[in-house]
Amino acid sequence: MMIHNLSESNSIFQTFVAELRDVEIQTDPMRFRRNLERISEVLGYELSKKLHYTQKEVETPLGTTEVPLLKEQPVLATILRAGLGMHLGLLNYFDRAESAFVSAYRKHTTPEDFDVFVEYMAAPAIDGKDLIISDPMLATGTSMALVYKALLQQGNPRSIFVVSAIATPDALDFLKQKLPARTEYYIGAIDNELTAESYIVPGLGDAGDLAYGVKV
Repeated sequence: MMIHNLSESNSIFQTFVAELRDVEIQTDPMRFRRNLERISEVLGYELSKKLHYTQKEVETPLGTTEVPLLKEQPVLATILRAGLGMHLGLLNYFDRAESAFVSAYRKHTTPEDFDVFVEYMAAPAIDGKDLIISDPMLATGTSMALVYKALLQQGNPRSIFVVSAIATPDALDFLKQKLPARTEYYIGAIDNELTAESYIVPGLGDAGDLAYGVKV
């Protein structure tokens, strides 16, 4: 398990995370979605360094040059609905990638206790491919683990990358037990506190509601 926490170094990336958290800026849903998109673009760029490349000759108006290009496009998977903003950011960079969509939701039995259900999946074959799964928040890790399990119906990926804006140590410890050891995590920030209702503190609130409106 390898965790890449981008909050450990100073960069413009921290501005995007700060705006994502800011209650005043969050009142603009378009800005919130764009910040999710920008965060995933940066995380996608960072993880692209771990993918496989091949040299190709490219002709310019004045000659030719050899450049390293992706040997194979990854499969981009996301968790509906909150993950759509991050998915779009990844698609901006991996613009020829195939996409997978999985729905997962919490059903509370009490304010503190809940089950997670996976209801729907539309996905290409992932056997032998690089799989990137995005979700803005990794609170407990339960949804991510169930979504990964569902995606295995489409084959066994060559490599696995998890992309998230905010995660908790609890979620990462849980996923260490549920996902393969070779999985790499690209995280915007890690927040240490998880409430009794499994919400991240300070976190940023409900990413799906902030991006797309409050669900009933």
